[in-house]
Amino acid sequence: MRHGRRASHFAQVTGYTVRLVLSSWTDLLDLLLGLVLAFALGFERELRGAGAGIRVFSLIGIGAALAAMLAHHGAPNALAGVITGIGFIGGGLVVSQDRGKAHMIHGITTASAIFTTAAIGATAGQGRPLPAVAGTVLAIFVLELRYIRPLGFLDPLRWADRFDNDPPAVLDHAEQSGQTRTPGFGAFGGDM
Repeated sequence: MRHGRRASHFAQVTGYTVRLVLSSWTDLLDLLLGLVLAFALGFERELRGAGAGIRVFSLIGIGAALAAMLAHHGAPNALAGVITGIGFIGGGLVVSQDRGKAHMIHGITTASAIFTTAAIGATAGQGRPLPAVAGTVLAIFVLELRYIRPLGFLDPLRWADRFDNDPPAVLDHAEQSGQTRTPGFGAFGGDM
């Protein structure tokens, strides 16, 4: 009788071990998928001369996938930390420059791509490969849209010379001096 219990106990432990090993391999594949997809986005950004490239995007994909795994296994606040960290990194990439009359902002596309990469890595880390791959394909399509010849008509820069910029707003004397006008109050500062 005793021997039968041991065999049953061994089967239960072995079954648990097999599930644990399979879960570990699945997690490893999800992590590798997050890396590969993030690498693809980083490759595109580096190819186009962006400030962040393969290494930054790959590390973000791995980190987001790991945080998603933690969230999936009982640490839901891990993903909130990813969003905060990605906002910090993205904010560091955005550069504002004054060039004469023009005010230029650089890095918004790369910061947006980093946010997208974190979401893709988290999706892969949650064990959802189809949405992660689809998100990567769509992101690369949007980033490369300007360089795809048949779809060049969708690039706003192609049409920019056909439109004038909006004229600057003309302020009346009261607005220039900082006074505000309240309509409907007659002598108390507004028009009747």
